[in-house]
Amino acid sequence: MNMQTTNRQTPAELALVEAFTAKFSELPGDGNVVAARDVLFDDLKTAGLPTRRIEAWHYTDLKTLLRGLPEDAPAPVIEKRAGLVAGAPIAYVMHGKAVDAQIEGFQTESYAESLSDGTAAAALVAASKDDAIGRINGSFVRDGVSVVVPDEADLEQPLELQAIHGAGQVHTRFPVRFGKGSKATVIERHLSVTSEAALVSSVSEIKVQDGAEATYVILQQQGAADTHLGQLRIVMGADAKLRLFVINAGGKLVRQELRVDVQGENSDLSIRGVNLLGGETHTDVTMVLGHNVPNTSSTEVFRNVVFDRAKGIFQGMIRVAPDAQKTDAKMACNTLLMSDDGEFSAKPELEIFADDVQCGHGATVADISDNHLYYLMARGVPRAKARAMLVNAFVDEIIEELEDEQLVEALEDIIASWLEHHA
Repeated sequence: MNMQTTNRQTPAELALVEAFTAKFSELPGDGNVVAARDVLFDDLKTAGLPTRRIEAWHYTDLKTLLRGLPEDAPAPVIEKRAGLVAGAPIAYVMHGKAVDAQIEGFQTESYAESLSDGTAAAALVAASKDDAIGRINGSFVRDGVSVVVPDEADLEQPLELQAIHGAGQVHTRFPVRFGKGSKATVIERHLSVTSEAALVSSVSEIKVQDGAEATYVILQQQGAADTHLGQLRIVMGADAKLRLFVINAGGKLVRQELRVDVQGENSDLSIRGVNLLGGETHTDVTMVLGHNVPNTSSTEVFRNVVFDRAKGIFQGMIRVAPDAQKTDAKMACNTLLMSDDGEFSAKPELEIFADDVQCGHGATVADISDNHLYYLMARGVPRAKARAMLVNAFVDEIIEELEDEQLVEALEDIIASWLEHHA
């Protein structure tokens, strides 16, 4: 391993070096995986953690915000949680280790098997020159769950990937492929079972093949002391349809990246996001969406609610390639700022290199409307209850776009519980 120091290292960077040196020999993987890990970590070591000088990390100076790493702790005894949809199959990842990964109707296996036989090596690469999450995760990942929805399968029950962890460091990966002409829903859920700090990195590689109709829900419910570094890498084929829902409802330091490549004509992408921010959390959702072929469409709508001293960020970039004529892309970011001490930064962007397109973006930041509040209070609703009802309505409008009623109800209950606690 070629470890050259190019700048003064922070305690977190030193801890990463020490952890990699200590764990390298015990991480699963054949020679190709070992080589890929070595390259990823060497690049991370050379570049260091990203700072605000890097445009993609301008609002999240990871070098400063990540002040240290939690020490590894023995894997706790973790009880399986009930799924969001009653009776739906669940693949569990307990403190970074897959348990009960075999699911009927889906082709699933422990990601550790892909590492051991070397088939995972090709995917252990950085997605860009500034991809700190991909480098950290690829260097340390031990397990996760690989999922394949068979071609032409029509699966009514959603599959839940439930990642539960305790304190320490956990690094998981979830490759999910929706086969040609298939139709299915996958839920990826991250949960903490302790108040002690954890560092969690997770990379999901979602491939929606030609003619597939996919729904993917990622629900992040980390503890108040946790750091969550998540990344979704999405590739869409021809005539593919993807409905992606991203919900952040926890964590102290959160960076959730969405990297989408639209590679097939006549594909349709819908992204809906809900960010519930309270306490002193710092939550950053950064999206880069590339329309690379003609005749594709996408809509992105994010709703954010900010309480207390929380800080939120949304960076959304839509790139339309020169050949991507007839692209229809729209993006919106709407925020309720419920505290004078809270902050939210929105940075929607368009890069358009084609001339026959329909593209637009917008962003709003506001408090609860006094007129709406007065309307409810004039009908006998107490002020606090009226505010909670309006916030719920603001967020639930996004969730209700899901077709599964049980899933909608479960997510609405989680959101209502979070709002009751923070409001």
